[in-house]
Amino acid sequence: MTYCVALKLNAGLVFASDSRTNAGVDQIACFKKMRTFVNPDDRVIVIMSSGNLSITQNAINLLEQRGRHFDQRNIWDVDSMFEVAQLLGEALREVRQHDGVFLAQNNVDASANFIVGGQLRGEAMRLFLVYAEGNFIEAGEETPYFQIGETKYGKPIIDRVINSDTPLSDAVKCVLVSFDSTMRSNLSVGLPIDLVCYNRSSLKLDFQRHITQDDAYFSQISRRWSEGLKGVFASLPNPEWLRDIDMSHRFSADS
Repeated sequence: MTYCVALKLNAGLVFASDSRTNAGVDQIACFKKMRTFVNPDDRVIVIMSSGNLSITQNAINLLEQRGRHFDQRNIWDVDSMFEVAQLLGEALREVRQHDGVFLAQNNVDASANFIVGGQLRGEAMRLFLVYAEGNFIEAGEETPYFQIGETKYGKPIIDRVINSDTPLSDAVKCVLVSFDSTMRSNLSVGLPIDLVCYNRSSLKLDFQRHITQDDAYFSQISRRWSEGLKGVFASLPNPEWLRDIDMSHRFSADS
């Protein structure tokens, strides 16, 4: 399992992915699920993946390999992020068509999903979610983020905090809390976390961080979020309509 999230804000883009692929009592495997393609002053592209590891790796490698041959359309010469999403969807379909039948014979799930976003010179920032079939949708004002993998535990905090006007620093805090919540509820998601921030129109990779178990800031965020939740919960008023039940229990205990 994995967890990846990307935010498209007025200030820029935030991407984060975990690195845990398999988790069990005696087996934990870590693989990077984020790939960046950067040509400074021309384009910044970030791709994150979830699903069958061999399918996602081969699709990215195919995309990268075609980028070395300038006699065909590739990620380094297309004019829009829409075309980048098209190329990624085509690569995913090709790999699934080639390998899917063999995986199916052994009851192996060949599904995979991608988040791809960034900015090309002369175009605004864009963010896409690419489905297993190779089709995709684009993030907009109403829904400025995408998640893939184990999404349900980290979604509530993003829904409560994130909107298009959220500053990048607040967005990073929110993303890290989202990961902390997910990791507490699902052991198949875990550190390290790869984090990338991109400032709008900079056309360079502004910030990258590989967050490990020893990261002091992430540990602080995790601890203070947990303490804060407990404190807020303790401060909530008890339901008045349960007061009689509480009183009857108290009298019963005293007798």
